[in-house]
Amino acid sequence: MDRNSTIGLTLIAVLLFVYFYFFSPAPVPVENQTTAQKPAQSATSASPKDSARQTTLSSVDTTLIKSLGSLGSFMIGAEEFVSAENDVLKITLTNNATVSEVNLKKFKTYHQKPLLLANGKNNHFSLMATYEGKPIDLYQLHYRIETTRQGDSTQVIFSARLSDNAFIKHIYSIPAKGYEIGYSIESQGLGLNEKEISFHWVDLIPLQEKDITDSRNRTTINYYTTQQSFKGLSESSSDVKTIGEPMKWVAIKQKFFVSAILAKNNFSSGAFSIFLDAADSSLLKKAEVSLTIPAASVTTGQAKFTYYFGPNDYDLLRKVTDGFSRNVYLGWPPVIWVNQYLARPVFQFLQSFIGNYGLIIFLLVLFMKLLLTPLTYSSMLGQAKMRLLKPELDIIKAKNGDNMAQAQQDQMKLYQQAGVNPFSGCIPILLQFPIILSMFYLFPNAIELRQQHFLWAEDLSTYDSIIHLPFKIPFGFGDHVSLFLLLMTASQLVFQWQNNQLSSVEGPMKMMGYFMPVIFMFVLNSFSAGLNFYYFVSNLITFAQQAVIKRFVDEDKIMAIMNENRKKAASGTAKKSKFMAKLEEAMKTSEAQRKAKK
Repeated sequence: MDRNSTIGLTLIAVLLFVYFYFFSPAPVPVENQTTAQKPAQSATSASPKDSARQTTLSSVDTTLIKSLGSLGSFMIGAEEFVSAENDVLKITLTNNATVSEVNLKKFKTYHQKPLLLANGKNNHFSLMATYEGKPIDLYQLHYRIETTRQGDSTQVIFSARLSDNAFIKHIYSIPAKGYEIGYSIESQGLGLNEKEISFHWVDLIPLQEKDITDSRNRTTINYYTTQQSFKGLSESSSDVKTIGEPMKWVAIKQKFFVSAILAKNNFSSGAFSIFLDAADSSLLKKAEVSLTIPAASVTTGQAKFTYYFGPNDYDLLRKVTDGFSRNVYLGWPPVIWVNQYLARPVFQFLQSFIGNYGLIIFLLVLFMKLLLTPLTYSSMLGQAKMRLLKPELDIIKAKNGDNMAQAQQDQMKLYQQAGVNPFSGCIPILLQFPIILSMFYLFPNAIELRQQHFLWAEDLSTYDSIIHLPFKIPFGFGDHVSLFLLLMTASQLVFQWQNNQLSSVEGPMKMMGYFMPVIFMFVLNSFSAGLNFYYFVSNLITFAQQAVIKRFVDEDKIMAIMNENRKKAASGTAKKSKFMAKLEEAMKTSEAQRKAKK
């Protein structure tokens, strides 16, 4: 590896370290605290003794009830429940026309308990409207429940009827398949269109995964405006935001799951907050969503919405609506393009006929390495040229001493005569950088790896731990030791040692190659086991790849070509490349400016 390649790799490593240490979550582990059901569709009504609540005159403002007239009588009654399910969801609704519980039937928590994206203890909904000049929470009314079938869907209708021409209805539609639930509000003769209606949702988000810190750092509120702008609140801390423009949807996003509400005819405005209490280990965060619904849409039958309760799966989300797939963060351009159009499609193709995710990762590495073989060959060819020129470069350096400007000019002259691009070994490595970095976003966000076992790793989506320490090692290492990380670090050190045997680099730059893997060992100890396994396998395949390519890099032939280029340069028949011409011109300009300053 030549000096320019080493500098390029060092800069890449430093950038990665700065990003992942200071700007990206460095997870810390916590103490440990799917059975698919047969697809079915049913609806049952019940009033469980352990959860039913009776609303009486003593628990409601009697003045408010009297002021609401006939509608006020619906605020008194017992809480009842109705359940419906499909192939992936079981949803329980209350006769207040709100969601009480959502059970994802195909998923379990890290501790193998039912995975509830909503439950009565952690979720609260309100729908504030104005009736006869008085504020009223329409989700405090006790509605009559009716269950019907509409094709393959189950409809649960909640209605409060004052007369034939005065009523309000909430309609939930649970399809036979999928994670989307239809919801609409209809009203007539109640005068609810005088002012806007405010929808409010509070979600106390429980821990579903192994690592609470990693889960917290991937939990936030995202939203999408009618101007196709995707935005969100902070993932790393508490945050509050008020939005004065129309929005299409709002999502409460966790690491692997999403709870969202989407509007057919947009929300007028909204306000969101996410609150983190680091001392409370029972919850990830508290999320609050407030949305404004045009009241006129309720009386015109246009108040139609969709709830999404399901996995944060890129392929599922992109089918829901515009911009919804961006809840799965796959990086910035060009990294996101690599994940969208290369890494994920290959991963899914392999997944379609291979059930072992360790083998899938191995084959993904192999595919990427084969794809990048031309760049690897080009890089090794450039390194060989620089290695052959090293004796002459050393002579130039000794001859010019501290005169760096003259030394650079002499070096450029040598490169030009030999027909060598000094960056030929570094540029191919830089071109591979988006693919290298894309894996930092693919594996931590790949729900396919969730709770997938491989060798000693119980879950490839989080860190693998072979040793739990009674203390925490600083700088983000934590209180555990990842074996895949140790293997990856060891292989990287061996790889660096192997390159140093062939490299022209000396001094501190040579030691930097050993220093960076150790630094990343601290950063990556709590990252996905799948990610560390990928880089470990990548290093092993790189050893074999370089051994094969080395057979095709004939240094005698390279030297002969460079000598031929020297002859052409001496005779004046050699063509100067555009890159070398621009580089030479830049150096001349720099030297002229330096002399002018003196």
